Amino acid sequence: MGSRFVSFVKKFSEHFRSYRHDVTDKARQYASGLMQAGSRKNMDRMAEVVPNSKSRNLQQFITHSKWDARAVIDHVACDGNELIGDERHSGLLIDESTFAKQGKMSVGTARQWLGRLGKVDNGQVAVFGVLAKGRFALPIDVRLYLPQKWIDDPVRCEKAGIPENERVFRTKDDLALEIVSHARRNGLRYAWVGADAGYGKGPGFCRNLDRMGERFVVDLHSDFRVFLEAPQPYIPAKTSRRGRPFSRHRVDEESTAVKDVIDRMNISSRPVLKIRDTSRGALQVRALRVPVYIWDEEECIVHQYCLIATQTTGKNPETKISLSNAPDTVDLKTLAWMQLQRFWVERAFEDAKSECGMADYQVRKWNAWHHHMALVMMAMLFMLNERLLHQDTYPLLSCSDIEELLSRFLPRRDVRKDEVIRLLERRHRKRIAAIQSHSRVQKRQGGSST
Repeated sequence: MGSRFVSFVKKFSEHFRSYRHDVTDKARQYASGLMQAGSRKNMDRMAEVVPNSKSRNLQQFITHSKWDARAVIDHVACDGNELIGDERHSGLLIDESTFAKQGKMSVGTARQWLGRLGKVDNGQVAVFGVLAKGRFALPIDVRLYLPQKWIDDPVRCEKAGIPENERVFRTKDDLALEIVSHARRNGLRYAWVGADAGYGKGPGFCRNLDRMGERFVVDLHSDFRVFLEAPQPYIPAKTSRRGRPFSRHRVDEESTAVKDVIDRMNISSRPVLKIRDTSRGALQVRALRVPVYIWDEEECIVHQYCLIATQTTGKNPETKISLSNAPDTVDLKTLAWMQLQRFWVERAFEDAKSECGMADYQVRKWNAWHHHMALVMMAMLFMLNERLLHQDTYPLLSCSDIEELLSRFLPRRDVRKDEVIRLLERRHRKRIAAIQSHSRVQKRQGGSST
């Protein structure tokens, strides 16, 4: 496995060479560090375990090297497509991942909703595209969300190295749609687009996917409103000489919250469907499909889609509701399976953060952030390769197992006693410097240091 990892990184070497520079060796060191540096995969820890590496050189490679992160990410996407792309059984799943950060200068950092923490806090938000087939999932694209306050601050954008063409406000829906369009341009094979209720909070995201010719299964909040009968939008006639003519469409039909629709259908009385096997036994749900109509009050067109609802079995059943434009030829069990595939997105993020250091970066600038994410995706692609390679002989092989094996069998710095002490003392010197720096800041601000 260690030899395969080294050969795997070499396949990406074209992206790290130019006519003047070759940073392929630094790419190998950084990728190895993501596997070897333990629970905190920052560049200091990488340099402690990866032979011939230095923290300063790795920082230079991530922050200042000119290699194209987009080219690496697209390479990962195309290789991943060869492994798990499938026009019938794969899905392109859209989801966000968040990264808590201190300060204001790390690119995209602001007080915003951080789903991982479940609250508004200081941090970064990124929208990911994950290609998934069965239990195998791979991040194949990422877009960093820039809040409006960043777009309105050109000085901060300049300091963070944000390219001019990226200094335009894009909603998370916009970024997700860019990921879908880019995936199709790259020729990725998948049957549907899935997303959580953050993208289903209004009909616009689903309507745009429909216009793009994409089949979708998008989760909804329980208060999302639909029509059970096709509404008839009209512009009211003017009844008075005073004032302007009406310009907005209205309907006479009443909309209904999707939760009320599902409650009326009594989903708990539906037959049980087995969706897939899990480590805790079979995943079984009750499911139903209800045709509904969507009207967004902005246009005269009414769209007919369907609600997909699943409810887990047991003492405390959980109900999940999604909107889909799948045709009637797609059976209910398949739709329920498609809806529940989003489980694997969270597993992919968990593996990326726990085993590949996705959240352990120490960078502030635009290029550095994207460089780090590109190399994490490379590492995730290798892990997918290994799991597929060994699915018959080691069907339970996990990303954690692979990281553990590589951490032991990739070349490591000698761990002699004097080397361990040297590294310990080096970390302590850095901590002392940080404490002294903090103390000086406190004194300048008139406070006290404790």
